[in-house]
Amino acid sequence: MMRRNSLLVGLCVCLGAPAAASEAALEPCARAALSAVQRRYESLRDLQAEFVQETRSVTLGSASGATSSARGTVTFAKPGKMRWSYEKPEPSLVVSDGRTLWLYDPGRAEAQRLPVTGEFLSGAAIQFLLGDGDLLAAFEVTSAACGDEGVSLDLVPREPTTYEKLRILADPASGDILETEMADLLGNVTRVGFSRIQANRDPGDATFRFDPPEGVDVIDIEAPPAQRP
Repeated sequence: MMRRNSLLVGLCVCLGAPAAASEAALEPCARAALSAVQRRYESLRDLQAEFVQETRSVTLGSASGATSSARGTVTFAKPGKMRWSYEKPEPSLVVSDGRTLWLYDPGRAEAQRLPVTGEFLSGAAIQFLLGDGDLLAAFEVTSAACGDEGVSLDLVPREPTTYEKLRILADPASGDILETEMADLLGNVTRVGFSRIQANRDPGDATFRFDPPEGVDVIDIEAPPAQRP
């Protein structure tokens, strides 16, 4: 379960770009960066990058806990397609064609199949990936830092989500999100840094398709009854 949650954190972190209660209340550099991020992700058809993920998990009765790290490559495309290929410390895969989400652990010869619904991914993240996200509607935003290496913004979701807050580091010139840091409701913190970002490379549909290898145990995880047709 912890492994699955860690992978889903990575999904939410990168695909959600966030929003502000009052743009006028932000510092000029932060307002400019926020606008740049919105324009950048509205114009994208697809995005590829290398990533490094670090997760700090709290332990019961303690403010600190174990830290784990992973790295790999990520590709996502509108509408709602994504592929996270974890390479280290051990191979694993998260892939979605916009309708079905697969979590594949080759070490365990196990693949979990989930419907893409708001139960498993944040609504704001999905909307943003589909090109419908509005940075000035879904989050309350405050400036964390403005510097030469990027602009850091703290984002608190307006609607109930599976996480408490999100911090992004954005390139004010390009609008690229260089790093995200998310704190969930239990106090676990996941940071994902992105590099070698490439846009609009038009990956084929096969990139977002997963066919379980022979011998892999497929576990279906259904949507909650209220979300079924």
